[in-house]
Amino acid sequence: MDNLISVVDWSRAQFALTAMYHWLFVPLTLGISVIVAIMETIYYRTRSERWLAITKFWMLLFGINFAVGVATGIILEFEFGANWSNYSWFVGDIFGAPLAIEGLLAFFMESTFIAVMFFGWKRVSPKFHLASTWLTAIGASLSALWILVANAWMQYPVGMEFDPAQMRNVMDNFWAVVFSPVAMHKFCHAVFSGWVLAGIFVIGVSCWFLFKGRNEAMALSAIKVGGWTAAVGMLLTLWSGDGSSVDVARVQPMKLAAMEGLYRGGNGQSIVAFGILNPEKTPTNDEDPYLFHISIPYGLSFLATHNPHGFVPGIEDLIEGRMLDAEGNPVKAESYAQRMAIGRQAHEALRAFDAASAAGNTAAADSAARVLKENYRYFGYGYLNSPEEGVPPVAITFYAFHTMVLTGGLLALVIALTLILVYRRPQLMRHRWIQWTGMLSIPVVWVCSQAGWVTAEVGRQPWIIQDIMPCTAAISDISAGTVQTTFWMFAAVFTAFLAAEIGIMLRQISKGSLKNYDNPEK
Repeated sequence: MDNLISVVDWSRAQFALTAMYHWLFVPLTLGISVIVAIMETIYYRTRSERWLAITKFWMLLFGINFAVGVATGIILEFEFGANWSNYSWFVGDIFGAPLAIEGLLAFFMESTFIAVMFFGWKRVSPKFHLASTWLTAIGASLSALWILVANAWMQYPVGMEFDPAQMRNVMDNFWAVVFSPVAMHKFCHAVFSGWVLAGIFVIGVSCWFLFKGRNEAMALSAIKVGGWTAAVGMLLTLWSGDGSSVDVARVQPMKLAAMEGLYRGGNGQSIVAFGILNPEKTPTNDEDPYLFHISIPYGLSFLATHNPHGFVPGIEDLIEGRMLDAEGNPVKAESYAQRMAIGRQAHEALRAFDAASAAGNTAAADSAARVLKENYRYFGYGYLNSPEEGVPPVAITFYAFHTMVLTGGLLALVIALTLILVYRRPQLMRHRWIQWTGMLSIPVVWVCSQAGWVTAEVGRQPWIIQDIMPCTAAISDISAGTVQTTFWMFAAVFTAFLAAEIGIMLRQISKGSLKNYDNPEK
């Protein structure tokens, strides 16, 4: 058992490492591709050599980031087969479809038009080149769509049916998988947050130009494009985040409870604006969940249900099966102990089906299949040894969520301040504290982005497929030492990739600052 736990933990750690490194590059690709397309559109309409030079500068940074992002993404798909082979077999028919479409269609489209972007300036017409740049941006978003559809399905498994004869899930409704509300909100949230990240990146780099006193006109022009992209992205991120919060409350209530460190919920539930968790608190004791907290009345109920008096369950409520409606009346719900019993009935039915099929007893097999189907919704709970195993790491989820909210709020202020100054008081952009604010916002926006993904993925533990399959049942039959070896190998490679990208980026930005973008003809 200890070895199993070790394998699971190391497999989780390796995938988390790869995903977090990959997500350093993806949002910048999503956002800066749009910014480059906007800049080229301005060039196409104005035929300004200055805007051509600006477009090529940011296009170069996009290309560097894209190349490194692809390398980390390929390894993610490799890990599903290497470390999570039981999962890949169990749902490969469903999970593999969007990934295949991403590779064959979206990524092919993106890669094809990138070639035209970089090498077609004098080989194709300006209109076709502009179209290629926009199609690259669209292709990047389509790539993200199919990957996020796959991820959303893991959080909200729909459009499938379990086939006991094959011992795996098969897809029965492709469009239900693609257009599930969880998938659509997750896709929008990821893409629009990428616009925010890229916009902040452009603002920060441009502030460095101003700090050095170089290409001020170019920097101010880029800040306007980056600022508006970030502002629109922020508004759309808030909108999609609102939809995602309702989704989480509906299909992953335990994640929402962990995000708030909420053990006992209620009607008209407040939301924690700032707090420090009590490390001694567990679902089985009566300790206060917080050492300190500041809450906003009715905030969580409104966020989760769009009703200030809506009921939001806490961790203990979910374990006990305690649910209320908006008026405070009890609602039927299964406790985690009942879910575990239902899951074990499903497991027993599956074993009975297998035995009956082997013996050629069709009637018994059909009867077992019916019992399995009736109880399959909680199949994953049959693997749990106690209800507490169904609770995610509360501290990590809580602090990641509140870090995301806090940094997101700070970034919104930076975006608003930047746009006001660059249009109303551009001379104030020469102040050092404003330039430093822009530059320091670059690491802050990445912290915000990473915290969001930590919230989403740690908050759904222990499930690799919500309610259907825990991580302990999804791993490959390999030793912990094998996973440890590849973990440290990937850590070294990814760190080298990151260091290389940062070094190349800084070198190109420094080179770019020496060019005369304000008067490129000279």
